[in-house]
Amino acid sequence: MSFIHGYDPDTMREIVDPAQCKERLAEIGEQRSLVSMLERVWLLKVLGETEEALTLSEQSVRFARMAGTRKDLLRARILHATVVQARGAYAAAHQELTTCAEEAEGQGWSALAAFALQHRGRVSFDAAEYEDARSDFKRTLFLRQESGAPESQLQNVLLAIDLCDRRRAQTAVAS
Repeated sequence: MSFIHGYDPDTMREIVDPAQCKERLAEIGEQRSLVSMLERVWLLKVLGETEEALTLSEQSVRFARMAGTRKDLLRARILHATVVQARGAYAAAHQELTTCAEEAEGQGWSALAAFALQHRGRVSFDAAEYEDARSDFKRTLFLRQESGAPESQLQNVLLAIDLCDRRRAQTAVAS
């Protein structure tokens, strides 16, 4: 079941039903599997519970480091970086996502590299660095095409590129 009902056309934030997210949080409870921990982190983040999400994301990174695969650890680190971003620490999030993207690309994990780059693009977008964001989204599009991603994922990236172009144009007109 997807909790994402779309993306805000101005911020690129996920549009979710808070009641549905809270219900899922209650279902998961305090399960300790890495998958359930990561899902809880994401749900807390989209609900705006960033303090609790940060604590849990740090735990999930430690858990993945001890008991998971390299891919598991990268997923946990990427999600942790998105929580850091949600808290406004763009430089720290950007650095972590850069490291994750480089490692994923070095391993040939195109889909995971695209995931990291998409989020790094969102960090740049939030920091009003639209050219950097556009560059990351373009690379994400290429990697998603390379990995055979579904059309819906490609469309989301194309919309992000278009939004960056519009923001760059607005910024140029304003200055």
